[in-house]
Amino acid sequence: MAMIPNQLPRLAADPTGRSLGLDLPPGALTGPADAPYIWSGHGAAGPAAWRALRPAARTAGLLPVLLGGDWGLDRWELMPERMSDPADHEAEEVLAGFWEANAPEEIPGSADWPGLAPAQPCDTDPDTAAAVAEMLTEPGFWLEDARPALVPARRSADIPAVIGWTGPLNHENDVARLCAVLRSWEDRFGARVVALTFDQLVVSVAAPPETPEEAEALAAEHFAFCPDTIDQGPHGGLRQYARAELLDSPVWTFWWD
Repeated sequence: MAMIPNQLPRLAADPTGRSLGLDLPPGALTGPADAPYIWSGHGAAGPAAWRALRPAARTAGLLPVLLGGDWGLDRWELMPERMSDPADHEAEEVLAGFWEANAPEEIPGSADWPGLAPAQPCDTDPDTAAAVAEMLTEPGFWLEDARPALVPARRSADIPAVIGWTGPLNHENDVARLCAVLRSWEDRFGARVVALTFDQLVVSVAAPPETPEEAEALAAEHFAFCPDTIDQGPHGGLRQYARAELLDSPVWTFWWD
């Protein structure tokens, strides 16, 4: 997969990242010594961490992400060498294939793939990820213990492929195909990857659907992307999911069984 120049090896000799204009807390690199694919902090990120890491994108091409859950990266089964390039895939082709494979069985009376939902006007800063990250890491929220991390990725959507994330393995073993969809959501909804756990993905959304009809059109994409989110969720169908989870929502969360 095509990657930007990787600045992470510099952190081996400069753990605080001062040569890159950073002030990193104690952390560790994961991956080959000459080509690590992620830096992760040892301690909890806290609400201020995301904004503190944002300069890394400008000075070093390193994008922030939060790592949640109790497991360390040594148990995440990361496989970057097995992932293709998100640029090699078309979002609609990926989603249509998943829809045709899963919708007839899981959604009674489902029709053919309905196509991509229309893009939403994005007249706000697409990096609402900072506000979402702060909210999710506040005391009492489910990512309050998440660790900060930096990844050498060209765009937020590519982070799962760059680190070889295998969270959706039971649904798709080449996460780059799902990253192609994330790229499309970046373009159409101002989406950004904010957090990963062993099997969950959290995305911030700058321009979410504003009407029930827009939300229902997008719900088909979410089902194709991650059927478990809807099949095993509390809402009972696409329409209910759309209105409860997508309408005016700045956060999308996906979970694969």
